[in-house]
Amino acid sequence: MSSVDSGQATTASTSTFITALVFNVIVFGAEIAIFTIIRPYFKAIYEPRTYVPVPSKRIGPLTGTSSPFTWPLAVFRADYKDILRANGADAYFFVRFLRMMARIFFPMWTISWVTLLPITSVDTRVGSNTQLDLFIFGNIQPDKQIRYWAHLVFAWVFTFWIFYNIRREMTHFVTTRQQYLINPVHAKSVQANTMLVTGIPTKYLNPAALYELFKDMPGGVKRVWINRNMRNLPDIYDRRMAACGKLESAETKLLSIAAKAHLKAGNGASKDPEGRGGVPSVPQDQRPTHKLGFLGLLGEKVDSIDWARKEIALCNRLLADGRRALSKELHDPSATPQDELDYPMSDNHHEKAGGKVGKEAEDVKTQGYPAVSSAFITFNKQIAAHMAENILLHHEPYRMAQKYTEVSPMDVIWKNLGLNPYEMKVRMLMSYAATAGLIIFWSIPVAFVGLISNLHSLATTASWLNWIEDLPSPVIGILSGILPPVLLAVLMMLLPIVLRQFAIFEGIPKRSGVELSLMTRFFMFQVVHSFLIITISSGIVAALPELLKNPSSVPTLLAQKLPQASTFFLTYTILQGLSGTAGGFLQIVPLIVYYVKLFLLGSTPRAVYGIKYGARNVAWGTLFPGITLLVVIALVYSVISPIINGLACFTFFAFYQLYKYLFLYQFEQPPSSDTGGLFFPKAITHMFVGMYIQQICMAGLFFLARDQADKASSAPQGVLMIVLIAFTFLFQRLVSNSYGPLIHALPLSLADKTYTANMPPQSEPASPSHANGSETHEMSEAMPRKSDVKRTSSLHENEEYEGLTDRERVGNRAARVKSEEEYGFTHPAASRPQRVVWFPKDRLGLAEEEERGCVDMGVDCSVKDAEMNEKGKVDISGPPPDLVLVDE
Repeated sequence: MSSVDSGQATTASTSTFITALVFNVIVFGAEIAIFTIIRPYFKAIYEPRTYVPVPSKRIGPLTGTSSPFTWPLAVFRADYKDILRANGADAYFFVRFLRMMARIFFPMWTISWVTLLPITSVDTRVGSNTQLDLFIFGNIQPDKQIRYWAHLVFAWVFTFWIFYNIRREMTHFVTTRQQYLINPVHAKSVQANTMLVTGIPTKYLNPAALYELFKDMPGGVKRVWINRNMRNLPDIYDRRMAACGKLESAETKLLSIAAKAHLKAGNGASKDPEGRGGVPSVPQDQRPTHKLGFLGLLGEKVDSIDWARKEIALCNRLLADGRRALSKELHDPSATPQDELDYPMSDNHHEKAGGKVGKEAEDVKTQGYPAVSSAFITFNKQIAAHMAENILLHHEPYRMAQKYTEVSPMDVIWKNLGLNPYEMKVRMLMSYAATAGLIIFWSIPVAFVGLISNLHSLATTASWLNWIEDLPSPVIGILSGILPPVLLAVLMMLLPIVLRQFAIFEGIPKRSGVELSLMTRFFMFQVVHSFLIITISSGIVAALPELLKNPSSVPTLLAQKLPQASTFFLTYTILQGLSGTAGGFLQIVPLIVYYVKLFLLGSTPRAVYGIKYGARNVAWGTLFPGITLLVVIALVYSVISPIINGLACFTFFAFYQLYKYLFLYQFEQPPSSDTGGLFFPKAITHMFVGMYIQQICMAGLFFLARDQADKASSAPQGVLMIVLIAFTFLFQRLVSNSYGPLIHALPLSLADKTYTANMPPQSEPASPSHANGSETHEMSEAMPRKSDVKRTSSLHENEEYEGLTDRERVGNRAARVKSEEEYGFTHPAASRPQRVVWFPKDRLGLAEEEERGCVDMGVDCSVKDAEMNEKGKVDISGPPPDLVLVDE
């Protein structure tokens, strides 16, 4: 979605609209033609979902090789409902929203073009209005303003047509979301059965207390995860990840240097293992090196391979010590250091720690890891998590008040789990105050960019800038012609990043929650800066010459001139519908970036895998507001400038086909970030914003309308528009009250269809006082005997560190590679093993020697499914050795 430029709005006219239309049609045709020709040859860009996902989520080719030109028909016939299985509920409801908007605007288009266009243009003309300006609200002559009753009628009809569609779609949303949540594939995941609770008082910060608190939930508690202050372990974990990446890059570079030197020496592409007399070595001065200072530009210069191996071994040791200290703190606080297990690595695998490193190692063991005020509770029954979310957990204000279901381990923002409720409230106020400030003062940097674009006038106006005129013409051309659009593009790129950081600062504990918050913030910004300011400023600028001549004519002129801003938005809408859609199909930037990255950045097996098999996805927090901004523009001008209805219908239908294709054949949204469609109700709220703005604007235009005697001519219509605003508010409240409680949680009436874990048999016979056997089973499972509570919670907590235990059993080699979900809600720094250092096997045998060197230092590495040819080029035949692909 391109941004709206206020500078263009004031110059929009019929000629510019026609020019833009012709230009965009040409661009549309050219891009679609190119896409049609090249699509069959670039599967990695245009149909990656035919081979990249796990088999159960793959899709068949769009067209056969014998019919590459039939793709428009194939896209049109494709069933958008398949998106739900392929890409989750968020993608499905996004496409459904586009489909709904196309359906809404189709009858609005046909009816308004047949009736409203003649009403505003036949036998009436105001001022010098011509061409497109003949079809706007302000073209009704003072003596014919009875025609405004038609605008009022259509405003009411269109509004109630939108009401009908909103109610219909919300009913579908609730039903489909509930079916999606109870689908067995999703329902059995840890994400579907877990609730995150924040603001937990100290009294309840232990598994036994939480087991007791939730004992009455159906099926009982399966597992409790108390979150802890991990101190410096996350930093050590990040250091190890960075060192693993550095080692992969350095090892691959070393192998490439050796391969190219061998090829240059003319020794052939193969080697004789018996007669080569040893593996060829790379001279010391040619080995990969880097500096340890700022951005690798300053500081001590070190051998990259030796440094990375030592760094990984040190971080492994520190993390192992920290995990054992944490485990001991959880299970036996009175244990002495002698009670710890000996570290499984032999002494020659690590150096004696001293100085700063020695202090760090000592801190890891002794600093303590206190519990923070949050916990994850996994239930045996899915319905229990949703019931727990909707009950009052504590008798004090803000205590245990923030509850989140549908939490995935990969979606958690760990640093936000320890905030107390009052701090979160203060952070929220500060976050939205900063957002409001950014919206208000955003015009300052944009105005600065505008000043730079007009350096000649600036130098003439301000005498102290006369030196600019002395600069060479090419320099002035670059500063005023190239720099401003680049700066504006950078500003618009930074805006979502800043707003996303505001949401994170607020304390939201889920990345998907941050995107939901970003959607609201970014939409607010778009409406203010890309719509309201442009509409008002362009209308006032259009009326300014006559206002200066006759200041008393303000109401009449504004009523006539404000609608003229619609010409710019007509151009913007058709730009999105033509160039935006064709560009979405062609994907020229991802196509170029794919091969540039493969050529320049595909130096390691992991990088090659990420480029070839790393599917693209979208950020809902920025994509949805761009679409809902179009909705607001189209709704506001649907009666004021009816021509926009046809353009909006085409644009939404084109976007519907585009994103149906993208989510079926290209994009792959991670299931961990799927909210079950919660962006859809927010988009519906944005529709109400558009309706309110439309109704307020039309009420104002009715009140501003003047007849020949310069008296208000349409006050009754204005009053009825205010009545319509009241009806809209009441309908919104009705929708909120009726569907709001059903948006997040599953109802108890679906309990028999929700997931239930396989619970172990009861250790004791059921009490005879319980008449219902199933109830007895649930209660006995939910209420362990007090003698068992400590043992049970200890077992659960012990599982949090079994990743480390598995590794220790086999001397720092993972006994079994786990998927991310299997680690549960343990902090990655306290559970994840070292990422396997993956570099390619070469034809000289150097890779085997490097692999032995890594193992001797205690670094887990592999050359599986990766190979380097005689020219130093890396290719892969499988995924990374530590990646688990889970099929349904």
